[in-house]
Amino acid sequence: MSKVIDWKNIGFSYKPIEKRFVAVCKNGVWSEGELTSDSNIVLNECAGVFQYAQTCFEGLKAKRSKSGKLVTFRPEMNAKRMINTCKRLCIPPLPETLFLKAVDEVVKANADFVPPYGTGASLYLRPFIYGSSPVIGVIPSSEYTFRLFGTIVGSYFKGGLKPIKLMVSDYDRAAPCGTGNVKAGLNYAMSMYAGQLAHSLGYDENMYLDSKTRTFVEETGGANFLFVTKEGSVVTPKSDTILPSITRSSLITVARDLLNLEIEERPVAFEEVKDFAECALCGTAAVISPVGMVHSKDNDIYFPNGMENPGPITQKLFDTLTSIQMQEIEAPEGWIRECK
Repeated sequence: MSKVIDWKNIGFSYKPIEKRFVAVCKNGVWSEGELTSDSNIVLNECAGVFQYAQTCFEGLKAKRSKSGKLVTFRPEMNAKRMINTCKRLCIPPLPETLFLKAVDEVVKANADFVPPYGTGASLYLRPFIYGSSPVIGVIPSSEYTFRLFGTIVGSYFKGGLKPIKLMVSDYDRAAPCGTGNVKAGLNYAMSMYAGQLAHSLGYDENMYLDSKTRTFVEETGGANFLFVTKEGSVVTPKSDTILPSITRSSLITVARDLLNLEIEERPVAFEEVKDFAECALCGTAAVISPVGMVHSKDNDIYFPNGMENPGPITQKLFDTLTSIQMQEIEAPEGWIRECK
């Protein structure tokens, strides 16, 4: 039985639940991990996460399907992406089996916080790893902690599928604000300044262009782009500097294999944007969010669907993906994991 919560009006913010999962890595070996009720973390002031930001995270959602089962969407992909990130940050990779164990145990232990079918809400899961031992030299931490907590969430953008407004940013997505083309790795903190600036000017998100030429579309602060041509083809930017989105990858498969749409994964020049029939953002948090307009210094671009409704292809993609996630239609093999 789910908790008595106003599921349709919960927004997107942190609301602590009852149990979370914790595992510790010492001498390169990860413990088996366990559930805990303690949501607080106590660390030394010189912990690696504080001094050199040696940390990474993932994001995924648990839902209650049409049949009442507790399910997650392609968590193995999150586990593999976290392994790749760990390697890049000199963190002993968390075994995929341990990642999936944490997902299953947290979902089952917090079943009352998984929203009922049909509410549109989810139990958002946040797995993360951080350097937990003291370091003062620029070296990797000797100990690490993995935690996975959850929080109930609704739509990432207010209004659900109501189109949002974007602003072309003068800043780089993955570099410190104001430092031009100097890259600093993919770090959400680096997009906060530009994000707050966009919000203060009345826009929901930024559209980031490539840092080298500032002529190609990259992504937003927390999602990838999908465009639809006037002929009905789905176009998504291809770049080595954007997040390898699990949602975007899944939508490409849905568009190509289930909706029989033509797919183009290629560099997208900003000059092309005005010629597209539809524009949308996609990601774990955003799912699919239609875009109604894009503001730049030179001109404003308005898409044919306007600011009231998503375009027809965006709507089809949203309906099909969410139907797969809720087990309303058959999913491609391996896409749905039942938490038993």
